[in-house]
Amino acid sequence: MAMEITQFLSAAQSADARIRTEAEGSLRQFQEQNLPQFLLSLSFELASDDKPSESRRLAGILLKNSLDAKDSATKDHLVKQWFAIEVALKSQIKEQLLRTLGSSTLEARHTSAQVIAKVASIEIPQKQWPELVGSLLNNMTQQGSPAHLKQSTLETLGYVCEEISHHDLVQDEVNSVLTAVVQGMNQSENTAEVRLAATKALLNALDFSQTNFENEMERTYIMKMVCETACSKEAEIRQAAFECLVSIASTYYEVLEQYMQTLFELTSNAVKGDEESVALQAIEFWSSICDEEIDRQEYDSPDSGDSSPPHSCFIEKALPHLVQMLLETLQKQQEDQDHDDDVWNISMAGGTCLGLVARTVGDGVVPLVMPFVERNISSPEWRSREAATYAFGSILEGPTIDKLAPMVGAGLEFLLTATKDGNNHVRDTTAWTLSRIFEFLHSPESGFSVISPENLPRIVGVLLESIKDVPNVAEKVCGAIYNLAQGYEDSGASSSILSPYLTEIITHLLAAAERTDGAESKLRGAAYETLNEVVRCSNLSEASSIIAHLLPAIMKKLAETMDLPIISTDDREKQAELQASLCGVLQVIIQKLSGSDDTRPIIMQNADDIMRLFLRVFGCHSSSVHEEAMLAIGALAYTTGAEFVKYMPELFRYLQMGLQNFEEYQVCSITVGVIGDICRALDEQILPFCDQIMGLLIQNLQSDALHRSVKPPIFSCFGDIALAIDAHFERYVAPAIQIMQGAAQVCAQMDTLDEELMDYANQLRRSIFEAYSGILQGFKDTKAELMVPYAQHLLQFVEVVSKDSLRDESVTKAAVAAMGDLADVVGENPKQLFRNFTFCGEFLNECLQSEDEDLKVTARWTQGMIARLMISS
Repeated sequence: MAMEITQFLSAAQSADARIRTEAEGSLRQFQEQNLPQFLLSLSFELASDDKPSESRRLAGILLKNSLDAKDSATKDHLVKQWFAIEVALKSQIKEQLLRTLGSSTLEARHTSAQVIAKVASIEIPQKQWPELVGSLLNNMTQQGSPAHLKQSTLETLGYVCEEISHHDLVQDEVNSVLTAVVQGMNQSENTAEVRLAATKALLNALDFSQTNFENEMERTYIMKMVCETACSKEAEIRQAAFECLVSIASTYYEVLEQYMQTLFELTSNAVKGDEESVALQAIEFWSSICDEEIDRQEYDSPDSGDSSPPHSCFIEKALPHLVQMLLETLQKQQEDQDHDDDVWNISMAGGTCLGLVARTVGDGVVPLVMPFVERNISSPEWRSREAATYAFGSILEGPTIDKLAPMVGAGLEFLLTATKDGNNHVRDTTAWTLSRIFEFLHSPESGFSVISPENLPRIVGVLLESIKDVPNVAEKVCGAIYNLAQGYEDSGASSSILSPYLTEIITHLLAAAERTDGAESKLRGAAYETLNEVVRCSNLSEASSIIAHLLPAIMKKLAETMDLPIISTDDREKQAELQASLCGVLQVIIQKLSGSDDTRPIIMQNADDIMRLFLRVFGCHSSSVHEEAMLAIGALAYTTGAEFVKYMPELFRYLQMGLQNFEEYQVCSITVGVIGDICRALDEQILPFCDQIMGLLIQNLQSDALHRSVKPPIFSCFGDIALAIDAHFERYVAPAIQIMQGAAQVCAQMDTLDEELMDYANQLRRSIFEAYSGILQGFKDTKAELMVPYAQHLLQFVEVVSKDSLRDESVTKAAVAAMGDLADVVGENPKQLFRNFTFCGEFLNECLQSEDEDLKVTARWTQGMIARLMISS
């Protein structure tokens, strides 16, 4: 079959569906019957310049897809398949891939570079293919290497650096790679294609360059080459060089001081006069500097005993010039610029950076920006008015209220009037600025708000008129109403001055959601989200009748979605989106009205009809369980309590579907959470469903196909089930704890240098402790002795976690609580264990020194439980 691979690859791209399907089947059969030969044949196809370009293209795609996948479980399977291939055969495949780098065809070289990097990502962490870097460097240093080989080699080095960790290469290899890359950037010696590939490769190699940036001579040479490259005559190369500077700004902030004057001149020239793609990266450099300095200021809080990382105050030093540069960008709007979130241009980048500057330096930015605002806000030119409004809105986060209050107080009426401006862009930015004002300067509970009983009628009137504007403006108005409502969230039992306007606000939001152009600028979704916030933040005693009237209106709208004509996939998606929004509103209404004994009966009276609607929503989507409906069902279970049991027979099959939905893993995760809600509502009444629930949960934990983020909630759910069914959990305890012990072992072996993996490890550990606590509490007073065999493992696990400085506070709290539950529940048996595990006292003392009040309370309780155990006879 290897001989025929060319014709199969060509036929698989035929316009004739029959020929195409037949060829795809033949390729699949070859792959399944003899994967090693299949991959070898593909590598020869890719390497052969005499083969058709379309067959080589598909060969490259199939090679990549045989080594990598977005889904982690599929990727793990592909990696295992690769490792199972004989070493000699893999060497042949790799040899062909390296040979392809010298191909005369650009596309083949590019694909080969990507495939080599995928192989490297599998093998190099396992200390395999040690000769790869040497082979690539040889292409760069060999006398007479053609430019296209250097270009593809540098591209490969860049991809390899992107795929592997900086721990996978020794320093000598890093030095050699950097030398080759920086030499490739040399303008006098290389073609533009080589220099572009070298500059892009440097971007990916920067993470590996820690040691080199610590050496001043090496660092200065790299910076000199990047700065020279940023002045190349080719815009694409300049852009790549500025991308390197953006990365350097965040990765090597501490060593930039001596280069900042040069970098300011470079970025300033680019922003003022270069092509937009380059100017955007130049602005991004300053945004990255802001991000670094904001992080360092937060780190350097007075409460923190840690020594803070160096803060060079680059933004403060450059402030007048930097602000001037950014203000100039604000007037470079595009006449026909779209208002979608995806659009990114120089004026948006400048405004975003100005907002970060305001957060970095605070009050100092205000006197530099306000003259620009005052000079342009009433200009006859729309660009000037919009730029002034954008500048004003951008500096509302960072400066103190004392500094902002006078200017906002003076400008608020002007902005309210500007919602009638003749230009769409100005109205859009005005609505956004009002939203920012209500977000940052409207907090009645903290003692300051720009909104008063006197100006509120005017504000509400303007917003409700503007919500009828074109979709992009109306969507921003929704944001303003959202923040306006949120400001009254903490008013508690005291009267809310927004209450008299609620009916009118809700009516206008529903009208906005029903607009025929509601899909534009995400207006419909924004209107429903804002409606949710208005309901959530309302004063229940004043708004209960309004919300009670809203409930049947939303139920009616949800019922109407069942009858929408569904002809296309697009129709199905629109229906699902609308149902998601309406289920979200119902969830908020259920939660709000269940917050008081006076209003809970409203939900109880409507519960049957609400549940019927949710079940009908599930019926519309046979392939998936609707996330929002599931979340709303969790809220309904909490409200109805034990009465929820009557819905279980019909609901249960959808819960099973949710637990088995690995593809849409968020649905699976939400379903697990809702099962926890139902357990808390039903207690022992959940028992008839537990065999199937526990069976599915255990299967999910054992499956490699399920996204790992679902697994921590499953362990927490074990605890919920155990608490609900008490002694009846006995039949599940052995398999459940066996898996918990296995997961604890996995946590101990995780790479602590991988930040994402450590976040996951923290979630997993917390959930395992929560499961232990739930099971222990469930067995209290009935079957406590069942946990004696597992006491030692629990304490060992706590000890391992106590020694980990990377654990987060929630893990510590859960570990301490589980220790206390063990001492409280299991009686005399673990007394000797607590004596043997001497770390306990030290760990609890450490927790008692914490700033976290909840952790201290838990630690004191646990200390008391252990002390009680120790003095018992």
